[in-house]
Parts: sequence; C-alpha cells; structure tokens
Amino acid sequence: MSNKLPALTVVGSINLDLIATAQRLPTAGETIGEAVLSEQPGGKGANQAAAAARLGGSARMIGAVGNDAHGQLMLDALAGAGVHISDVAVLRDATGTALIVVDRDGENQIVVCPGANSHLSLEGVEFGPDETVLCQLEVGLPVVLEAARKAQGFFVLNAAPAMDLSAELLERCDLVIVNESEYALIPALEDAKLVAVTYGGDGSVMFEYGRKVAEAPSASVTVANTIGAGDAFCAALVLALQHGLDNGRALAVANAVGGDAVGDPASQPELAQLSHYLERTAAAIGTR
Repeated sequence: MSNKLPALTVVGSINLDLIATAQRLPTAGETIGEAVLSEQPGGKGANQAAAAARLGGSARMIGAVGNDAHGQLMLDALAGAGVHISDVAVLRDATGTALIVVDRDGENQIVVCPGANSHLSLEGVEFGPDETVLCQLEVGLPVVLEAARKAQGFFVLNAAPAMDLSAELLERCDLVIVNESEYALIPALEDAKLVAVTYGGDGSVMFEYGRKVAEAPSASVTVANTIGAGDAFCAALVLALQHGLDNGRALAVANAVGGDAVGDPASQPELAQLSHYLERTAAAIGTR
C-alpha cells in the first residue's frame, strides 16, 4: 500500500450473491418458475469497499473469504474495483453466500449463509490515527466492537442487519447509518450523536441526538436492483462528510450515488468519482 491513506477502510462481510430475478417474490410455500440466475460479488462490507474505491480512488478491506473458487472471485472483484485486499483473510471455511430473490420492481428477499465471515479476526490488524473506518453487522457484534475500540479516527457503523447495540459501541460511533426500518428497530439510536436515516424514494435525513438537522430528497430513478444501493449510499456519505461537506449536501451527494446504484443490476455497481457527484448536486442546488 502507498503512503497515501485509502479513502476508506471497511471492516465487514464478503459474500457471493446468488441472485434469482423473477416477476415477483414467492409467498410461503410457493414455487415460482421462469427466473433468471446470476452470480455476483457481494456482502455489505465488500459492496461498501468497492463503492468507496470507485468513488474515492482506493479503499482498504478487512474481511474473510474461504479457500475456494468463490473466495478467489470475490478477491479479484475487490482488487479490480481498486480495493486493497492484503488484510482479507483466506480461511478453510466456505466463502459466505447470500441467496437472493429479486422481483421486477427491484424488491428482494435475502438469506445469508455467513461461512468465513463468522470467523473474521482482527488480531494483528492496526488502524492509523487518521484512518476512517466503516463497519456493518454482518460479521457479528464482537468483531465490530473490537474494531470500534481499535479505530482511532472517524468511526462509522451501518447498523444492518438491525440488532441491539451496546452503549459502548454507540458512544464510539461518530456516525450511524440505517434505513427507516432499522431506525425503528433500534430505539437507542434516538440518543446517538449523529444518525443518517434513508427513506427510499423519500430521501434521507440526518439526526443529531434525535433532532433533525438536515435532509435531502432522493433522485428520481428507474429501479433495477436495490441490493447494493444502501451500501453505495453509506460509502458516499462517509466520503462526502470527510470531504468537508455539510450534512445536507453530504446527504444529497449520497442520495445521487444511491440513485445510480439502484439503476444498476449489480450488487457492486460501477460508479463515477466523487467529484462527479459533487458537481452534479451543486448544479441541482443551483437550479432550484
């Protein structure tokens, strides 16, 4: 790795996404035919790292894959996006897998088989004083809490999937990012220092100790796949804040990135550099 810090360091999950695209989602006990199967690199952690690298030029990934063909595919995809992968452990366990059904409107159902993600260890991993760290909850709370204790710089938690969070973890978070259902499922977030909440087509809001301090509308987009959109939003919001943008402008930039992501069928969509979204949102503000 060069002396220049990566745009973002992500501690989190790396999965193979097995995606069945169907006309609609099945109900309990129902079989639906005529679906199309695809395999894609995924996992919340890997998705966020890939988005950060594409937006900011580089990212560092701390995670785990299996010593199998799928694991190598995941590593190749991350490296191809510009992610530093030297801190990704290759373990004897199988690479994590997500079984996903997506309907024609982009809505989805997901079952995750964590595999190697369950055995991620931060032993020997160090974080620099200026390193920005982003975690999610697909690798388990103990690892996330250890990352929070080790991280010295700006620390961000995407609290997904929703679960109870300790006071120690919440107090360490400089920013928590959730969607509206996760916000409702984690009441303690109402007292957190800074929380960004996404509301899908209704945009996003920033709360400071439960008080709304900023909001931004969503972009009007055609939805192809919502799987990686929240992850792209997370990466973009953190980078925008680190770039010095105020909360409202940072939300607008992240909404624009998330809008591009839902229009792409991939879990790790192609994205422009952050500067493109800065210019785009500035132009939009100027035309109001």
